[in-house]
Amino acid sequence: MLNESRIFMPGTRAAKLRAVVGGCLLLALVSILYLGYFCPEHVCALSGSRETSKDPPRLAEPLISGNTLGLGSNSLEQERNNFLPVHPAFKLQSVPGSLGYDDIFLNDSYHFDINANDVMVFLHIQKTGGTLFGKHLVRDLDLQRPCSCQRRRKRCYCFRPNRNENWLFSRYSTGWKCGLHADWTELTSCVDSELNKIEGDVKRRYFYITIIRNPVARYLSEFRHVQRGATWKGARHWCGGAQANVPNCYSGPNWKGVTLEKFMACPNNLASNRQTRMLADLSLVGCYNSSLNSADHDRLMLASAKRNLKHMPFFMLTEYQKVGQYSFEETFGMRFAVAFEQHNATLSAATMATLTPEQLNTVRKLNKLDLELYEFATNLAFQRFRRLKNRDPKFVQRFQHLGELPSRQSVTEFNWDSVIEDTTDVD
Repeated sequence: MLNESRIFMPGTRAAKLRAVVGGCLLLALVSILYLGYFCPEHVCALSGSRETSKDPPRLAEPLISGNTLGLGSNSLEQERNNFLPVHPAFKLQSVPGSLGYDDIFLNDSYHFDINANDVMVFLHIQKTGGTLFGKHLVRDLDLQRPCSCQRRRKRCYCFRPNRNENWLFSRYSTGWKCGLHADWTELTSCVDSELNKIEGDVKRRYFYITIIRNPVARYLSEFRHVQRGATWKGARHWCGGAQANVPNCYSGPNWKGVTLEKFMACPNNLASNRQTRMLADLSLVGCYNSSLNSADHDRLMLASAKRNLKHMPFFMLTEYQKVGQYSFEETFGMRFAVAFEQHNATLSAATMATLTPEQLNTVRKLNKLDLELYEFATNLAFQRFRRLKNRDPKFVQRFQHLGELPSRQSVTEFNWDSVIEDTTDVD
C-alpha cells in the first residue's frame, strides 16, 4: 500500500498544479476583459493622456499644474508630465475638426484652404479691438472673391471662390448666430450646427482666432462703455446644454452713469477676468454654478484658457497691431490691403491716468487671472512671431510694407473705444 501511494502521489500533485494554473489564467483573462471594456476610464486609465482616434493628443491630456497655474512652459512633453491634482474627471475636451497652431505650422497639408471646407472662427472678446479687426477681415483682405458687404447692414457675404459657402464665422459675416459675443464654450458647441443649418451637413475644419488686450486697459474700456449705456443683454451664456442666469448689476434698463467704485463692487460683474472666462472651457468648472472652491475654480479656468489660447492657430495682441497683421498673413497665407494702425490714445488710457493707486490696485486684483493670461499670451505671441520671422527671407521688406498691395488700396478708419455698436442681431 505504501508503494502504491508513492506511485500515484506525483499524478495527484500534477493535477492540482494544473488546476491552480488554469484558475490563475482564467482569472487573468477575466481581469483583462474587465479592464479593457468595462472599467471606467478615469479609474483604470494607466496614464493621464489616454489617446483615441477621436481625441487628438494635443487636446486629450489633463490640465496641468505648475508655478504659473498650468501651461507656464511651452514644452508639450513637460505639460504631459505635470498633472493638475484637483479632480481626476476634469479633462480638456477635444473640439471636433479644430486645428491648432502646431498642426498648421508642422504640416503643409493643414494650412488654411479657403477653396476647401476650412472655416475661420473669430472669438470676439469685448473691448479688445475686435470690431476693428472684424471689419478688416470682411473689407480689407485681398481675396479672389472678396466679401460682398451691404451698405445699410452690418453684414457681409464671405463666400468661397467656387461656391456660396462661408469661410468666415464672425459678427460681420454670419452675425451673432451663437449668441452675442459668444465665448469658447458657446462657439465650440454651436458653430458646426449653425453652419449645417445654412449649408447642410459638411465635414469642416475649424481655425479659431481671437484678440487679447492688456487686462487693466480692457476692463476700464468696458467700464466706460457700460457707463455710456452698453449692456450686452443679448448674451446667452450658454453652457452645459442650458442658458445661465447671471444676475444683473443694475436694476434699470442699463447701468448708464455708473461710478467706477460701483462697477468694481458688483460681484456678478462679468467684466472681471472676462478674457479668461471667455477662453476657458466652462464645463470644467460646472459652468456658472461651480461647486469648486475659488482657488480650484480659478486654477482650472486659467489653465483651460491658456491651453485653448495656445491651441489657436492665431491670436493677436491689441497693443501690437503690426506684429498681429504680419503673423496673421504668414499663418493663413492671406494679405490685407491696408496696414493696421496702432490706437494708443484710447479712452481707457485717459481713464487710467485719473485713477488713484487704490483704484488701480483694485482693478488689478479683480483681473488677476487675466493679467497672468496676458503675460502668457504676450510671451507666446512673440515666440510665434520670431518663428515666422526666422523662416521668412524677405522679412524686413515684408514688415516695412504691410498693407501695400498694388492690386487693392482701401482704408478702414475706426477707433474701438469711440463707438457703441454691439447689437443683438442674429439674422
